[in-house]
Amino acid sequence: MKLILASNNAKKLAELRALLGGLQGGGPLDIIAQGTLGIGEADEPHHTFIENALAKARHAALASGCAAIADDSGLCVGALGGAPGVVSAHYAGELPVIAGEAREARRRRQDAANNAALLDALQGQADRRGHFISTLVAIRHADDPEPLVAVGRWPGQVLAAPRGAQGFGYDPLMFIPELGATVAELSADVKNQHSHRARSAAALRGMLAEVWHLSA
Repeated sequence: MKLILASNNAKKLAELRALLGGLQGGGPLDIIAQGTLGIGEADEPHHTFIENALAKARHAALASGCAAIADDSGLCVGALGGAPGVVSAHYAGELPVIAGEAREARRRRQDAANNAALLDALQGQADRRGHFISTLVAIRHADDPEPLVAVGRWPGQVLAAPRGAQGFGYDPLMFIPELGATVAELSADVKNQHSHRARSAAALRGMLAEVWHLSA
């Protein structure tokens, strides 16, 4: 069964393939990035994760004619009223395009700017608690009246300086007390066991089995 991922983020694709791997629905579940089918990214004009995830999933399903899955995720910090929130990926604003720059290089540059903006916003703030949130939406077709929606949260604390070289986004700043490390210091296997996306994917697996009748 083909499931189109409404993203071109290679690391997110790898995470979801690992988290949802083994499911069967008329054949092994095959998660494919929308970019490989020439599908552009959808607009994300909404103020909530669930609305943006659903918009992205419907866009990918309509363009591909296949079932689709979308993840809208980010970092929410209570002391900042939930910011960066749905603009987590561009919290520092859209960076100027550099001619010839590869997608992943631009993403790393944006991540660094976003991390710096977050540290500036939290200067002098004693309460640095926050959580990563992942909202996963899966639909059978663009007009599916019953989207599957799963939400996972992963609490931690925002450090004053980055640590670690794994992961992406705010991973180097997000310290997970029970693991004694930032997310960027965790191996991919450990991250996939504990992350916000692991939690939402675990919930989604159950829904895919119950509602879509996929089996492991």
